[in-house]
Amino acid sequence: MKSIIQIKNFNFFYGESQALHDVTLDFNENQISALIGPSGCGKTTLLRCINRMNDLIDDTRSEGNITIHEKNIYLAEVDPVEVRRKVGMVFQKPNPFPKTIWDNIVWGAKINGYTGNLEELVESTLTRTALWDEVKDKLHTNALFLSGGQQQRLCIARAIAIKPDVILMDEPTSALDPVATARIESLITELKKRYSIVIVTHNMQQAGRISDCTSFLLNGVVVEHGRTKEIFLNPKEKKTEEYISGEFG
Repeated sequence: MKSIIQIKNFNFFYGESQALHDVTLDFNENQISALIGPSGCGKTTLLRCINRMNDLIDDTRSEGNITIHEKNIYLAEVDPVEVRRKVGMVFQKPNPFPKTIWDNIVWGAKINGYTGNLEELVESTLTRTALWDEVKDKLHTNALFLSGGQQQRLCIARAIAIKPDVILMDEPTSALDPVATARIESLITELKKRYSIVIVTHNMQQAGRISDCTSFLLNGVVVEHGRTKEIFLNPKEKKTEEYISGEFG
C-alpha cells in the first residue's frame, strides 16, 4: 500500500503542556485508519494537526514533520487554508451551516474556485453520501431540519464537495443512534474507495468493524500501531491489550 500521510518525530504543545510526544506514523491511501485511546490521550489533537486546525488555537506550537503526498505541511511557506482544502474534517457533533442543503454543498466549492456545474456537484455529492433520494425534493430547505444522521451525512457531503485527498473524522457517530451509526459506518467504508480516511473513535467495536489499521495512543504517545485485526486479536503491548479488553479508559 502507498503511504499518503507520514508523521515523523512530531511533538505538539499547548503552552507549556506537551500533548503529543515524538509521534511517528504512516497512513496509507484508500484505507481507514483508526486512532483509539482514552479521553485526553491526544487522539483529537493529532487529528487536528493533520490539517493544521490547531494553528487556530493561541499559544500552541509543534516540532517535527507531517507530510501529505511527500510535502511537509508545516513548512513556513505552506498556506494552512490550502492544507484544509486538501484535508477535509467531519466533527463529532453534526454542524451543518444554518443554510439550505444546497448552500451547504456549494459554499465550500465556490470559495475554492469551483467553476463546474453546481447542480451536478450537488447531486453527485449527495448521491455518494446516500442522501440524494432522501433530500432531492428539499434542496432549498434549511439543513437544520434534517435528522441527526442526515445532518452528519450532509457534513460528510460538504467535506467531499471540495474534492479533498484525505478526510478526517472526529468521533463522527458518537452523537447518533445505532441505526444512523450503521449508515455512517457503511458510508465511510464506501468512501475509502475514493479517499484516505483517519477516524478518531472511542467505540472499539466500530474500530474493529471499519478500520484497516489502528493506532493506540496513551498520554500523547503511540503505544502500538498496526493492522486492526492484529491490534485487536494479538496486541504486542500489554497496555494495548488492557485498553481493548476494557480494563481502563
